[in-house]
Amino acid sequence: MRFDRRNPRGRIVDGAAKARDGARADSGADADRELVRRFKSGDKKAFDLLFARYQYKIFSLVRRYLHDPDEVQDVAQEVFVKALRGLPQFREESAFYTWLYRIAVNTAKNHIIAAGRRPPDVDIDVEDAQFRDGAFLLRDSEDPAASIARDELSLAIHRAMSALPDELRDALALREIDGMSYEQIACLLGCPVGTVRSRIFRARKAIDERIRPLLG
Repeated sequence: MRFDRRNPRGRIVDGAAKARDGARADSGADADRELVRRFKSGDKKAFDLLFARYQYKIFSLVRRYLHDPDEVQDVAQEVFVKALRGLPQFREESAFYTWLYRIAVNTAKNHIIAAGRRPPDVDIDVEDAQFRDGAFLLRDSEDPAASIARDELSLAIHRAMSALPDELRDALALREIDGMSYEQIACLLGCPVGTVRSRIFRARKAIDERIRPLLG
């Protein structure tokens, strides 16, 4: 079990892509269940396949809590070690990724507390967000004034994200960075779809109110 250290990037997907993602997610969940059952039956290589499927997602998730590359590497590795040890007792009452997601979040937060630090207010590295209009992509030809304006806007979004309650921040990140459907987010967070929609709407509104003065 070895991590690829490349940084996975978040993405924004259109409606058609999200529909395709939803269909893939259903088949992916079926594949996960089959791999879990194979592992429980003694096929240890099945876990290697689960690791390969989710190493980038878990690495990206841990990066929302930790920014030191070595710490991210260590904690992400610890997540999979815990998953490996706990998988025989996994009762499959939720999807495998839902279970793995919760292990990752708890492991990252416990690492921060054990190091004598407060869990960060920011769950998302703003640099991971790729907006449709490309406002946050660096351009070699960008003039200094535009660069300053972009940096100010990026900082404003960073601070706006910091001010969001955890439940709003998590829902927005799963939608805009991980590209999940509302149904997938609801399953992952254990709440109704309507609640997910409400949280994302409130998060977007709060961020919009914070950055509107910078947009003129």
